[in-house]
Amino acid sequence: MAIGLNNLHPSKGSTHKKKRVGRGPGSGLGKTAGRGNKGQKSRSGYSGKVGFEGGQMPLQRRLPKRGFTNIFRKQWIEVTLATLEERFEAGDEITPETMHSRGVIAKGKRDVVVLGTGELTKALNVSAHRFTKGARSKIESAGGTANVITPFHKPDALVPIGE
Repeated sequence: MAIGLNNLHPSKGSTHKKKRVGRGPGSGLGKTAGRGNKGQKSRSGYSGKVGFEGGQMPLQRRLPKRGFTNIFRKQWIEVTLATLEERFEAGDEITPETMHSRGVIAKGKRDVVVLGTGELTKALNVSAHRFTKGARSKIESAGGTANVITPFHKPDALVPIGE
């Protein structure tokens, strides 16, 4: 038999009828409708809060907290030499703007670091905010140049108050 919209149905035993509660004593789920007697959970409009343990100190608050999140951490957009080899021609001037226009990086307020992963066979003139030692040596050995540009966001130097 061919499958069509007119004969689609779930597999046998994969679906169940909806439990109809509060439909009289003969149904087995009349009167309290399976909610038990009294208490917050038996009332209409009850919706439990996630992690609420009836007033007991919740597990989330009982466990010790460790570590911290450094809000000043430096985040980099990482670009590999293999990607530059694939997306650019020999002699191209590569900047974060050209990387964005070619779809190598997403536009964002982060600095670009070039990683030395992969091989480079073309002479490329790469300008980025940072280079790894391996990336710099591979670019220069292929006949290209690695230019460091000023960071997008440079943390302010610690200056004593009153100066």
